[in-house]
Amino acid sequence: MTEKDTRTSLGPLELTDGRWVMGDPSRPRGHWVELRAEGLYQHEPDSGGQLIPWSRIMPGILFTLGARYPVKGNYSPMGLLGGLPGPWRGRGSGYLHMTLRHPYENWVARFHRHPRFYGGTELVLFEELLSQAAEAGETHLFGDPAWLGSVIGRLALQRPWSPRAIREAVTEARQAGRRPRDEEESPESS
Repeated sequence: MTEKDTRTSLGPLELTDGRWVMGDPSRPRGHWVELRAEGLYQHEPDSGGQLIPWSRIMPGILFTLGARYPVKGNYSPMGLLGGLPGPWRGRGSGYLHMTLRHPYENWVARFHRHPRFYGGTELVLFEELLSQAAEAGETHLFGDPAWLGSVIGRLALQRPWSPRAIREAVTEARQAGRRPRDEEESPESS
């Protein structure tokens, strides 16, 4: 079985060993984030990790690659170089920036990047998916492997070029990911 047969991904988000994660869980002493039914679980070396329940995550999730707070935009030069062949391959980190409620606090989840290249379209689609889900109050759906697999499967094939096309592609993928469950639970299907 090849890596392509066992892995589905969109930028730093991937299905590995049956679980959805952000970052490279195979890196020794690495940081990575696991998407569980109960919330985001931050794996850290020398720590038991930290679970953030989905209900605490507020709209306004940001994603940065390469630097915790890049000078301009969401990507630092190291973040972009980390996917290219050569000495920078696999170096650098990514970060999810979010505001949590009860109690209110700013929180940053770090994850180490994979040695593979993250395409620009993948990164933009990943960012838009995070943003739309948070704005719609649907971050809990990241803990549903079937929904997330359906959405990522659709988005991984997309190559939209305009901001409007990116928003529409993510909206359609999110809605299509909900359809099978909605039809199963509707009274008409009983």
